[in-house]
Amino acid sequence: MEDVAARAGVSRALVSIVFRQVPGASESTRRHVLAAAAELGYQPDRRASRLGRSRTRMLGVVFGLGHDFHAEVVDGIYAAAGDHGYEVVLSGVSPRRTESDAVRAVLAERCEAVVLIGTQLASRDIAELAGRLPTVSVLRQLRVPSVDVVRTDEAAGLEELVDHLHGLGHERIVHLDGGNAPGAAPRRRGYLTAMNRWGLEPASLVGGLTEESGAKAADQILAHTAAHRPTAVAAFNDRCALGLMHALIRRGLHVPEEVSVAGFDDIAAAGYAHVGLTTVRQDPDRLGQLAVDRLRHRLEGGTAPSPTGVVPATLMIRKTTAPPSA
Repeated sequence: MEDVAARAGVSRALVSIVFRQVPGASESTRRHVLAAAAELGYQPDRRASRLGRSRTRMLGVVFGLGHDFHAEVVDGIYAAAGDHGYEVVLSGVSPRRTESDAVRAVLAERCEAVVLIGTQLASRDIAELAGRLPTVSVLRQLRVPSVDVVRTDEAAGLEELVDHLHGLGHERIVHLDGGNAPGAAPRRRGYLTAMNRWGLEPASLVGGLTEESGAKAADQILAHTAAHRPTAVAAFNDRCALGLMHALIRRGLHVPEEVSVAGFDDIAAAGYAHVGLTTVRQDPDRLGQLAVDRLRHRLEGGTAPSPTGVVPATLMIRKTTAPPSA
C-alpha cells in the first residue's frame, strides 16, 4: 500500500480510503489511486479489509457441481451482484461434499446472505438457515415463510412443449420424469395438464438429471414394438434428452423422423449447431438478478419486493422435433 501511495503521490490513509470504498476521496483521486495500483499490479487483501467492517457485502452461493444450468445461474448472480457492489462466494455440492458442508463453508466466510440453487435440504434445515441470515431458494419452490423463492414457471413451460408436440401431430408423447429432483414436480404437473387437455393418454418413464439416465430410458422405449413406441419424448432436462437422443441414434432410430426428442433448461450444448435440441428455456440471467435483488432488499431495505419471483419459460423450437412419420 505504501508503494501505491508513493506512485500516486498521496498519503497511505487516502489509499486505504479508496480501497475500502468509504467516503473521503474525490472521484478523480479514486481513479488516480486505482490506476497507480494497476500499474504496480497491487491487489488489496479483501479478506483482511473486511475484518474491521460491520458488513462484508458477500453473498454465499451453494450450487451443484456438474449441473450445467446451475453454472449458468451462478454467472447471472455474479453479474447482478457486481452491479451492486457485492462479492460472491461459491460453495459446491458434489458426491463427496454434502450440501450441509457447502452451507457451513459460506457461513464460515462471514457471508451476509445465501443463495441455494436447486437445494435438496430439508425444509426445516432451510428455515433454520433463514433464521440466521437472508436466504433465497432458486429453482425449487418452498413453503417456508422466511425464505424467498426465485423460480421458472416450469409447469407452463412443459405445457407449452406438449402443445407443440401435439400440434405437430404426436399423440404418443412420453415424459421422462425427474423423480425427486428440484423442479420435477411442476414439470410433471405441466405434462399431465397438457395431456389431459388434449385427451391423450399420459405415460411416464424413469428419467433423471444426467445423460446416463437418458441413455437408460432408451432401453425402455425400444422395448416397445414400433407400432406402440412413443413418437415423441419430453425429457426432464437437456442432459437427459441428449443422452436419450444419442442412445436412440446409436441403436438405429432417426431423430426426429422416427421419434422427436425435447428437453428443458436450454443449456449451451442444446443450442450447438450439430445438436439443435428443441427445449424449454429458463432465463439464468433473470433468475440470478431476481435472487440478488431479493437478498439486497432484505439486507438494505428490510423486506423483499415479493416472496416469490416467477420467470416465464420460453419454448425453443429447433431440429429434434418434427411431425411423426406415417
